[in-house]
Amino acid sequence: MSNLLEIKNATLKFGGVTAVNDLTFSVEEGEVYAIVGPNGAGKSTVFNLISRFYDPYAGSINFDGNNLLDRNADAVADLGIARTFQNIELFDHATVLQNLLVGRHRHRSTNLLQEALFTSKVRREEKRHREAVEEVIDFLDLQPYRDKMIAGLPYGVRKVVELGRALASGPRLLLLDEPASGLSVEETQDMRWWIDDIRKQMGITVLMVEHDMGLVSGVSDRVLALADGAKLAEGTPAQVQSDPAVIEAYLGAGAA
Repeated sequence: MSNLLEIKNATLKFGGVTAVNDLTFSVEEGEVYAIVGPNGAGKSTVFNLISRFYDPYAGSINFDGNNLLDRNADAVADLGIARTFQNIELFDHATVLQNLLVGRHRHRSTNLLQEALFTSKVRREEKRHREAVEEVIDFLDLQPYRDKMIAGLPYGVRKVVELGRALASGPRLLLLDEPASGLSVEETQDMRWWIDDIRKQMGITVLMVEHDMGLVSGVSDRVLALADGAKLAEGTPAQVQSDPAVIEAYLGAGAA
């Protein structure tokens, strides 16, 4: 497999604090790659670098041969990168269907005049978007909620809707920021199956930040452990969990 995402010597500083410290890693196409570490380790900051919310102090970020540092945040999705957020970011006063259709925005090729006149091109495109979204609804078992407002849905369902909106964009790389956060044991198990199917059935590469080591071990091919923005260890889930430096970072000095 070839590398889809490559980060080399990335460093990000906030004043005198180094949030990401000379970090290098790559994600192969077709794999599930997880980033773990204690709170404040820099995990979500790495996502924000990839999403172009932050500019690194030094280093490079490349996706499928494209230099992401040459792109604005709004252009990242056009390359085929989608993400979810640790704190759910949905339109509360819109339906599940409407929220998923937002994910199709990057595929729109019509202009404002064509949409105002509702031309045949607009109608054909709208049909394709609806079909793509309905496939995601079926995939994530969201049929009972498709026409319900987000504001009235349980937290676990909203978490799945946000995943669905990201999938609706048709990404090549899916960034999942703590997908199991706030979920029950049963909902976390469902998330595990979905992540596995996203990779196997949809052919989407997954980069995940997660605290739940059961989920990480269940779906990940490789794991990167961070502490204070720097790499502690990288390898299979078993290798990383047994690494003395990782154990110390999680449990304190002497635990290893």
